[in-house]
Amino acid sequence: MTESIQWDDRYRTGDTPWDSGRPSAELLRTIEEIKLQPCQAIDLGCGTGTNVIHLAKLGFSVTGLDISPLAAERARRAAAAAGVNARFLAADLLRPPPEIGGPYDFFFDRGCYHAVRRGDVNGYLKTLEQITAPGSLGLVLAGNAREPMQEGPPVVTEEEIRSELGRVFEIVRLREFRFDTKEGDKFAPLAWSCLLRRVK
Repeated sequence: MTESIQWDDRYRTGDTPWDSGRPSAELLRTIEEIKLQPCQAIDLGCGTGTNVIHLAKLGFSVTGLDISPLAAERARRAAAAAGVNARFLAADLLRPPPEIGGPYDFFFDRGCYHAVRRGDVNGYLKTLEQITAPGSLGLVLAGNAREPMQEGPPVVTEEEIRSELGRVFEIVRLREFRFDTKEGDKFAPLAWSCLLRRVK
């Protein structure tokens, strides 16, 4: 079974605890804090498009990328229903298609890095180098290894974040927060919020 089929199955069955149906509170907080102005942006692992749609409403020119064709199709329908112009691609982040475009001024990653890093962190960084330029900003949200979890997202340590993402980016700010959850979910996993700036 391919990865795209596996992720499609999760969206089909609703096994998507990361999909709260609301824009990421940490993304909104960061945009406000750094006064990020509308620009060319990409959401890596965009799911059903909630964050892409919100960014488009703020005036960003946004592309959403997800390995699940079903998620990307749902995102397209949601964007059309919201009356916003956004582009969605169903593709593997580690093998991005030419139409991914770039360079982007800002990228958002809620969960891709922590999902792919153990298998191919070099491929992840190669894609980021391809789609960003010196000065580009990024926000990576990842599971936090400081809190043991029986369930929840893959986790990463502060040292791993600094050694891996620090190969390509300046880590402008690293802080802890808790992931948004679906309504009714009591378990909010501890996470890292990592603001990055491309340096080379």
